[in-house]
Amino acid sequence: MREQLYIYTALYVPSEDWWAAKVVEIPGVVTQGKTLEEARENLQDALEQMLEILREEAEEFGKGASNRISEPIVLKAS
Repeated sequence: MREQLYIYTALYVPSEDWWAAKVVEIPGVVTQGKTLEEARENLQDALEQMLEILREEAEEFGKGASNRISEPIVLKAS
């Protein structure tokens, strides 16, 4: 089985002492770091945690329904 890759857009904004960071496509995935590298690492962690939470919530959605459907959805890049 091939590894599936998901690509998101990371946005980094410097201030005097910090780098603010967010994932554009997923609200709530925001963090900061003292350096750009730290902000990148923190954003990776925040994204992984958010996706795990969303997966857990999805498992609960419609749980017990005999006709629940789960399938991939594809978007064309814009």
